[in-house]
Amino acid sequence: MSARRSTAATLLTLAVATAALAGCSQKKDDKASSDAVKVNATDTACEVSKSSFPAGHVVLDITNKGSKTTEVYVYAAGDKIVTERENIGPGTKATINAEIKAGSYEIACKPGMVGDGIRQKITVTGDASAAAAPADPRLTAAVDAYRKYAQEQADLTIPAVEAFAAAIKAGDVEKAKSLYAPSRTGWERTEPVAESFGDIDPKTDTREDGLEAGQEWTGWHKLEKSLFADARIGDDEKKLADQLVTDLKDWQKKIPEAEITATSMANGAKELLDEVSTGKITGEEDRYSHTDLADFAANVEGARKAYELLKPVASEKDAELAKTLDSEFAATEALLAKYKQADGTYTSYDKVADAERKTFSDAVNALGEPLSKLAAAVVVK
Repeated sequence: MSARRSTAATLLTLAVATAALAGCSQKKDDKASSDAVKVNATDTACEVSKSSFPAGHVVLDITNKGSKTTEVYVYAAGDKIVTERENIGPGTKATINAEIKAGSYEIACKPGMVGDGIRQKITVTGDASAAAAPADPRLTAAVDAYRKYAQEQADLTIPAVEAFAAAIKAGDVEKAKSLYAPSRTGWERTEPVAESFGDIDPKTDTREDGLEAGQEWTGWHKLEKSLFADARIGDDEKKLADQLVTDLKDWQKKIPEAEITATSMANGAKELLDEVSTGKITGEEDRYSHTDLADFAANVEGARKAYELLKPVASEKDAELAKTLDSEFAATEALLAKYKQADGTYTSYDKVADAERKTFSDAVNALGEPLSKLAAAVVVK
């Protein structure tokens, strides 16, 4: 996970606030607005309009009234992420569509996008399985297929990261450097699922400037700095490599228990584009290796997969949205292809000029805006 920072590109999240289901009448829109859980975030408070509401489709209407960019999360026990929205700028709004089961949760606002957040307890009432079985069998099939995809990506990651770790333990700096980016591909394609477990992402994918007070720095980016900035492999790096394998195997084993719904797939696709805009475009994510474009491509591939699985329903409800997404995904992928080398690697990002980075930013903006509407387009009414 990137250390979360506000950038101009993060204003993409604003588009979600105006998303509505295609074909809905004004009366239905008014009802949806009145049923929404309103979250007013400030620098010192997280005000929630309802502390109890029914399970199923839930809409969070978020307003950031503070002076800092904020994030809003819904946490289950153990800080398991149910849904989230990052990079909500001061004075702006965002909307989250989510499917939530009955149970006890916390809504957290994170002014400055750091720390545990300001939390409010909520209760979601009704049948504990209310959010588990969408009425449309196509969405059930999409969720099943996406879970299979997430498991496949985790399964592919383990041998890749084991090879990366083996090179480190052998003291081979150059080989380890060549295996760094490939070891991250499966993770980057499905990162929202990994993040939902709460404890795995901070151990494996935190940048140095994203560390919380007292947090030990472990994972990919610590090893990235040792390899690319310091050209050093010592006993500490060898231990960190072993720990990375262990932590990622934990992720691999947890995929079957991940809470995946049609709306979480859609929101996850948007989160992957937000990851690009806040880390890859700026060059902050892989600041030592400059392998940002490899991560960028994996994020887009993962977002595309979620969209393609949801497309049969989304295109039926909003054909114009599907047409736009098809076009923008193709344009972004074509742009990335220009930077892909014959050996499958991507141009080192420190070789990409500012004007070219602006082109990438524009492409992400053009894709992120319609992608922010996907969750609303797959809500079952």
